[in-house]
Amino acid sequence: MVFDLHSHSTCSDGLLSPAQLTERAVLKGVTALALTDHDDVSGLEEAKHAADEWGLEIIPGVEISVLWQGTTLHIVGLHIDPEHQPLASGLSDIRAGREQRARKMADSLAAAGIEGSLEGARRYAQNPELVSRSHFARFLVAQGVSRDTNSVFRDYLTPGKPGFVPHQWALLTDALDWIRGSGGIAVLAHPGRYRINEAQRGQLLREFRDSGGAAVEVVTGSHAPDEYVTWARYAKEFGLLASVGSDFHGPGESYRDLGEIPALPAGCEPVWSLF
Repeated sequence: MVFDLHSHSTCSDGLLSPAQLTERAVLKGVTALALTDHDDVSGLEEAKHAADEWGLEIIPGVEISVLWQGTTLHIVGLHIDPEHQPLASGLSDIRAGREQRARKMADSLAAAGIEGSLEGARRYAQNPELVSRSHFARFLVAQGVSRDTNSVFRDYLTPGKPGFVPHQWALLTDALDWIRGSGGIAVLAHPGRYRINEAQRGQLLREFRDSGGAAVEVVTGSHAPDEYVTWARYAKEFGLLASVGSDFHGPGESYRDLGEIPALPAGCEPVWSLF
């Protein structure tokens, strides 16, 4: 089996539809793909239907936005039940908050002399409730404000830069309850990206584990090779399973393509041992 347990479609901030994503996964040699759109599960049915035709296993998933000690975290849920009411209600509340944040982001960019960003970002979003930083970034590139999306996130939309708006996402404990209540497995996504110190890492991993978290992404698109070893060590230290995922958003916009994920370091217990 070739697992890719973190990917996005146009139902959040990806560039490919759920059906196109599944086709690309097959062409890239993936045999089990988790569709984990941000705070939304509307693409799962299309992905499952397309995957059945391709012989690909689709793992129903989601990536939930969480605020922990002032830092935005992402929690991936694998093998969730998208019909679970507390999960569905929680995701609906987060999406409503995203719309409010998008308006404030546009106001901040306008104050910096960039007009029309909300309407521009919406042109890149399939769901108007899910206008994200990625959609604003694509607008800024199209307008010639920045060379590419990586440049956008150096100059805009991040703390201290125009377009950044802090937001109260879900609580960590709530997100874990929703995932576990739906029968799912909770995974801490791309932990190397969070700007927290060593003491905070330990505190986060303990809270995550003790509140029902099961795994941490060890090999993921935004981790450098030396981080694979670091997070394998953390997983072992805190009794967590290891997950892998490209965090694929689309051609030209991702750290790694679907299926282009190295193997887990030796000694890791993979999260798919629970599947």
